[in-house]
Amino acid sequence: MNRDYLQEALATFNDSDWYGWKTHKDNGDKIPNADRMTYANIKVIKEGATIPSEADVNAKIQEIKDAETAAANKKASGKQKLKDLGLDDDEIKALIGA
Repeated sequence: MNRDYLQEALATFNDSDWYGWKTHKDNGDKIPNADRMTYANIKVIKEGATIPSEADVNAKIQEIKDAETAAANKKASGKQKLKDLGLDDDEIKALIGA
């Protein structure tokens, strides 16, 4: 699964559902769909919401990635500890489902 870290991060600002994507550049040119979902093309669609700084968004993306890495590391560590206790892979899978 490819996670959309930009959208995950944006959803943490302004009580979520506050943003959309520009469809046209300021000069009127259409933005291709493949290029729309970038920081530069964020638009506010909820009154009172503001676009966070790019640095804040990037920091939130890194925070999400760090949490994902920490969770994966804890899972691997837990599996290894169960193996060290003598459980085999099938027993571990039965306990934790992975």
